[in-house]
Amino acid sequence: MKILAAGFLSLCITAHLTAQPAGSEPQKTPEAAVANPDSPQSDEAPNRSTVAVQPGPPVLKQKDIYEASGWLHPFVRMPKYVLLDQKAIWTSPFHTAKQDLKWWAIIGGATAALVATDQWSVRQLPNTKGQVAVSNWASRVGSAYSLIPISAGFYLLGTDTRGERLRETGLIGFESLIDVNLVAEGIKMVADRARPTESDGKGHFEDSPGSRWKSSFPSGHAVSTWALASVIAHEYPHPLIVPIIAYGLASTVVMARVGARQHFPGDVVAGSAIGWFVGDFVYGRRHNGSLDHKPTVAERILNHLRIGGSIE
Repeated sequence: MKILAAGFLSLCITAHLTAQPAGSEPQKTPEAAVANPDSPQSDEAPNRSTVAVQPGPPVLKQKDIYEASGWLHPFVRMPKYVLLDQKAIWTSPFHTAKQDLKWWAIIGGATAALVATDQWSVRQLPNTKGQVAVSNWASRVGSAYSLIPISAGFYLLGTDTRGERLRETGLIGFESLIDVNLVAEGIKMVADRARPTESDGKGHFEDSPGSRWKSSFPSGHAVSTWALASVIAHEYPHPLIVPIIAYGLASTVVMARVGARQHFPGDVVAGSAIGWFVGDFVYGRRHNGSLDHKPTVAERILNHLRIGGSIE
């Protein structure tokens, strides 16, 4: 029953992706999100969230542009946005469409299977002092003191260079990190799972000797790292190296958490799924569509190049 409960907790959160609150009305597209038909268009289709997410007010609006009211306004709105996100996430199991039940089956089934085999999985590792030391070092990439500065870096660099997509990436990154950690802490309070080095080492639920806040399920590093990686990959799908690096680093972190004997495989896989889906959800809710129609610096340069000729 505890294994089923763990799977249920995980799939309830991931189900929020495709859930639409009952009785919700389509959001009107903000003025800033209406693309100018005469503006230069990119050959690439706009990047969108993986599943159908009801668009909401964008995190970066027209009044937030560098020449207008300044850079603090998006942060003033963020607490309200986070509250709306949390409502949608926690009530999502009650509004999931039938065609979206596959996510419940896939994520819930995978989580339950991994939790059931966690004890066997961790015994296959050498579990040496060297393994633990290297893994603890690699885990630092997924710590708050690494992820928060990364989000801040996007926003500050975008503010300095007037790069609206950079600013939006930082803002959506912040919102995703807040959302996903609130979700993770809520699940931890219920699961209270012992870590591999706690209790009898078998990862029982309702068995953590310390505070419930330190529950092994789900992995906090996994939810945070994969949420931010999801946002970056959605914002910058091209060139492909950007999502590869983002997801590669996130994968390194979750493997390191298992290698450091801080989590079981089931903890990090459930955390990764929750993190990725929350990042996808927040991107779908807050992305300003007008940014998809603004060519990058590289695209503007390439528009003036001709094969076999000189720059115009």
